[in-house]
Amino acid sequence: MMPSAFIYAGAALVAYATALFLFATKTKNSGYADVGYAGSFMLVTFVALLSLGFNASAPGYILALMVFVWGIRLATRIHRKNKGKPEDFRYRAWREAWGNTFLWRSYLQIYILQAAIAYAIALPVVSTIVIPSSSPSLILIGVGCALWIFGFVFEAVGDRQLDSFISNPENKGRIMQYGLWKYTRHPNYFGESMMWWGIGLAACTASSLGISAFVSPLIITYLLLFVSGIPMLEKRWAGNPEWEAYKARTSSFIPLPPRAK
Repeated sequence: MMPSAFIYAGAALVAYATALFLFATKTKNSGYADVGYAGSFMLVTFVALLSLGFNASAPGYILALMVFVWGIRLATRIHRKNKGKPEDFRYRAWREAWGNTFLWRSYLQIYILQAAIAYAIALPVVSTIVIPSSSPSLILIGVGCALWIFGFVFEAVGDRQLDSFISNPENKGRIMQYGLWKYTRHPNYFGESMMWWGIGLAACTASSLGISAFVSPLIITYLLLFVSGIPMLEKRWAGNPEWEAYKARTSSFIPLPPRAK
């Protein structure tokens, strides 16, 4: 029988998604879904810890800490980035395309779907907390932690470089292609993926999921590469000469030396 912690976590996510939807509807800005994204992971992790009376194993606390550190940084950054600005272009496009059906479609296709995805991705963390392995490998946990740290730093540095670039009025309309962005068009997405591969590696030995823990990083990597990450952002710049030149010489995801012109 599924432990009650998993049910509580799922119920909490639905309630959280509904609250985000109601707030976004009131403000007519679905960009709050982006701010709330990281909060979904922190919430499900907190509920898992709460269900045990905060009596988790050491690996469980380590993975929980990873989620909270990642989530607080990401949510804070997105909030600062979006504060005072109009609704993100992706949501504006959906609002126009969906017309009169936007209200219920946004609830299901943005908020509830996001909650379901967050639940699936966070499952290794919840499982490590609720159903820990009796014989975890300290080596695999250590390697997973190192991979997470690498991904966290890579994403944070990439975000900081981009924010600095955007803050310069002289760069308006131009393409960021320096620092980490010289080697990958999406260092933040690459770093994000590496963090969850680190969590998956640690959870495969620290939880009862075993190799199934890798479903989590597979999901988020797939989404970043083919669904809501790279495709949606790059579509916006299609046809821009500077972008097309940058795209031709720069890896889309994995950092690599620039290709010769």
